[in-house]
Amino acid sequence: MDITSTANPKLKHVVKLRTCSVREESGEMIVEGYRECRRALNHGYRPHAIFHCPEFYLKNENEPAVVEECRLAGAEVYTCSRACFAKIAYKERPDGLLMVGPHVSIKLADLALPPNALVIVTEAIEKPGNLGTILRSADAAKVAAVIVCDRTTDIHNPNVVRASTGTMFSVPVVEATSDEALAFLKARGFSILAATPHAEKLHFEVDLTGNVAIALGAEQYGLTAKWMDGADLRVRIPMLGLADSLNVSAAATILVYEAVRQRLAKGIAKVPDFVPWHGEGTIDH
Repeated sequence: MDITSTANPKLKHVVKLRTCSVREESGEMIVEGYRECRRALNHGYRPHAIFHCPEFYLKNENEPAVVEECRLAGAEVYTCSRACFAKIAYKERPDGLLMVGPHVSIKLADLALPPNALVIVTEAIEKPGNLGTILRSADAAKVAAVIVCDRTTDIHNPNVVRASTGTMFSVPVVEATSDEALAFLKARGFSILAATPHAEKLHFEVDLTGNVAIALGAEQYGLTAKWMDGADLRVRIPMLGLADSLNVSAAATILVYEAVRQRLAKGIAKVPDFVPWHGEGTIDH
């Protein structure tokens, strides 16, 4: 179906999905961008609809395959004029692909964890970009799950999807209360790590090779007493300059990669074979 009017009700619905209450009521979310859509589809996500505009394609010749895969999966396909797609696009520089589909939802009780699992726990993270970046680091480090506790940010916010670059579909994401998460982790023998500037040990001076949950608190106030009291390991990241703290997503990356380093050293984790880059696709660091 072609959409040429910016007053089309389908477009209006997509715009409304930028609002949390509408996403909650409809059970739908927005996935925008080639990389985000591709990664979602690769991990079994099945959208209800895809809106596309060939005028915005980045000319990597892969966008039509995404549209066709959505069509074969039963999604409604809408071809938009440039003005119509610009109305629904969330990105500043859209690339002509936007899917609408169901929420990604996993229950804590259904979470299957491997031996020596590495988990990230976030408590009341406020900024969608930070949560999305944490998910991106979690995917890169092959974290077993991210547990979002006492949320203040909707995990289906388009900014979460964008900042995660679509990796939110490759990492199991669970929403729970702090009490539920603490009980779940303690029952499974997890060591809970909390970073605080008041800790004596540095983050690389503790063992992070078993079942470990790295707990991260709100941007302004950090972890609450509930998580600090429940922590088995309290560490600090050395701060050598004027700043006394790091952005929560930066701290998450430092802590999770120290766990990766230790696991590689013990043979618990393995680095994938090196694949040289020949210029295909994009590199975004």
